[in-house]
Amino acid sequence: MNSINQNQPEDNKEDLIGRDAVEKIQTLAKKASTCFFCTNISTGRAFSTRPMTAQEIDDEGNIWFLSAEDSKHIAEIKADAHVQLLFQGSEYSDYLNIYGTASVSKDKQRIEELWNPMYKTWFTEGKDDPRITVLKVRPLEGYYWDTKHNMAVGFFKRMVGAAIGKTLDDSIEGTVKP
Repeated sequence: MNSINQNQPEDNKEDLIGRDAVEKIQTLAKKASTCFFCTNISTGRAFSTRPMTAQEIDDEGNIWFLSAEDSKHIAEIKADAHVQLLFQGSEYSDYLNIYGTASVSKDKQRIEELWNPMYKTWFTEGKDDPRITVLKVRPLEGYYWDTKHNMAVGFFKRMVGAAIGKTLDDSIEGTVKP
């Protein structure tokens, strides 16, 4: 048995590497759409966090954002590129914690590819706004919590488990290493 809960009759721990890890990152990050983007994450100090929307999760698992060059987190990334991303896709599952390194660029082609007209709210000069930067987060490792099947199956299993006094949780969790 491979379970984090000894009362769980089925496996609910699966560590993922390579392509499987990238697919899990893509699935969970897309479900959440926004995350808490954490910088200044040195041990023993309060970290900085802000909500941000991931524009793309590429085939290598890199997570892409657009951000303003004069933002506090850009200065923090330039001082220490290590970041933590915290995603929550739903109330009972779809959680993803990513630790990685961030890089900042002014790549006009990537800005064009990631641009959405709604971003004009933050970048008033449009996609040519001189403040726009591209943030690329390269995941080094992470941890996920998900369901094996879907929310309906998970809910049904929890209800039956509660009725019969048995752990019938449909969750699965594990590490991700792209």
